[in-house]
Amino acid sequence: MDSKQKKYDKAYLKMAMEWAKLSYCKRKQVGALIVKDRMIISDGYNGTPSGFENHCEDAEGDTKWYVLHAEANAILKVASSTHNCKDATLYITLSPCRDCSKLIHQAGIKRVVYINPYSDTAGIDFLDRAGVVVEQITMEELA
Repeated sequence: MDSKQKKYDKAYLKMAMEWAKLSYCKRKQVGALIVKDRMIISDGYNGTPSGFENHCEDAEGDTKWYVLHAEANAILKVASSTHNCKDATLYITLSPCRDCSKLIHQAGIKRVVYINPYSDTAGIDFLDRAGVVVEQITMEELA
């Protein structure tokens, strides 16, 4: 990968980190950006659906089942716009879970760049199998 692309990758990941701070979730705050032709076409962070209270966890501290992941929110935002995700890059602070990886592939996203690995690698494994380019840039590399 050329150094210019790496420079953009790092900048977009840093923006995704800022976006994650908008999440009301206490357990994990995750941010995502979708970029196509060097233009940000969507953004998202994990949280409850529109019209619901902003508390992501229940009284026991478990994440409520209806909380949307950052990448799902970003993809859904594109769906209600004039843009599409074909050949786009998803920048995300946490690698995608198995459910979101299906959305990523089906939306036409061709590249995923993430910072932290999710505990279950099934999402990354699926994306690899689907031909989506997956790359990690660590916090140390971002510094």
